[in-house]
Amino acid sequence: MMGVRDDRADSRGGALGRLSERSTQGEDGLDAPPRSADAAPGGPEPGGRRVAKPRRGAADPVKALLHQHRELCERAVDPLEIAAGLEAHGVTDRTAARFRHRDVFSLAEELYARVPRNGEQGPDTELLPAPRVRADWILLTLAPGVLGAATVTGLRLTHGRPRLLAAAVGILAVALATRAALRRGPLAGLPGPHTWRTANGTRACTLWLLGYALLGDGLLGALLDGGPDALPSGSPGGPWPTATAPCVALTLACAPAAWCAHLLTAGARRRLAGSRDLEDFTAAVKPLLFGTFTLFLGALTALLLVSGTVLHQSAAYPQTLALGALLLLARLLTVHHHRHAPAVALGAAAATEAVALVLSSAARLPGCAVLAAPVHTLVQAWGESAVPALACGIAALALLLHAGRTLTRASAHAPTGTPD
Repeated sequence: MMGVRDDRADSRGGALGRLSERSTQGEDGLDAPPRSADAAPGGPEPGGRRVAKPRRGAADPVKALLHQHRELCERAVDPLEIAAGLEAHGVTDRTAARFRHRDVFSLAEELYARVPRNGEQGPDTELLPAPRVRADWILLTLAPGVLGAATVTGLRLTHGRPRLLAAAVGILAVALATRAALRRGPLAGLPGPHTWRTANGTRACTLWLLGYALLGDGLLGALLDGGPDALPSGSPGGPWPTATAPCVALTLACAPAAWCAHLLTAGARRRLAGSRDLEDFTAAVKPLLFGTFTLFLGALTALLLVSGTVLHQSAAYPQTLALGALLLLARLLTVHHHRHAPAVALGAAAATEAVALVLSSAARLPGCAVLAAPVHTLVQAWGESAVPALACGIAALALLLHAGRTLTRASAHAPTGTPD
């Protein structure tokens, strides 16, 4: 009965046409020697020699793989989804060759055809439709920048207690708008099991990095010059020097980040549908990934130029570009189901900045001036911006290398129901 069921399943998929060619092959894929028409199985040949019965073995290795990944094959709506899932489980084109297939895509076609389905979906069903451009997520990604610009305007028009109130309300509004933008559209990621600790840690590190971009350079310079008492009272930001132009540019960059993520997802889906093997897909997606990354850096540079010109402040290009690149790569990896590496990179950058502040503060203790020597040397050579630039730049470079390996795999772009 199992043989009958397999024959029925074979007739449903074009990928199974190759199985009929293997009917005359032995267990190891080689052609079986011809048998005399007069000889019965296990009986003597005309010459008197006895023919041994053919050894029964695993003549259908694909069946074992089907049982191993049956859940994946049953819920798949297209062979490409199975190919992405197999790759996520470590199946490569070399592994597919052991199952008598030229690549993982061909193997996925056979697995898809063998699974019985009650619906009408077939191998021609479109697996990965292009994500739609929706007005709701466009408006949500514009909201952080608009609210950030309004907050800075309010700070410049108010004084005293109303200014503190405007700052508190503005920061809260920007935070809520950013959270909404990350929950809808191309920057939204599906929650996975046991990820709440990673998500909380990533969120805390991101807030620290943004806070340091606003206040860190001024605070570090004041600590190295003699402590918080040395902070200038007449600075544009009040008693604490603030870098509002880079922060406004980062909030405005939420919109181009969403568009870059959308372009990456849409382009990867088109290339996945047109690829015939995993190497072909990787070669096609790599230029797309680095192209969208470069496009975002160009957009952020333009926003920094405009913000610095309007607010008459330094744009702080090195550290802001490094931070923007780090945040974009971390979000792209999170959206495509790689949460551990972004958490580590963001944590390392935040820890580096925190250590620089701690060492500069500890140097004020008697006999501890040597602790601030590395930070003092770095600041004397390249300025206070060298600390966040190096911390975020190295972390961003590590994430870029990691993204070049992970976001160019078909499994990173498998359909998961992520909202458009």
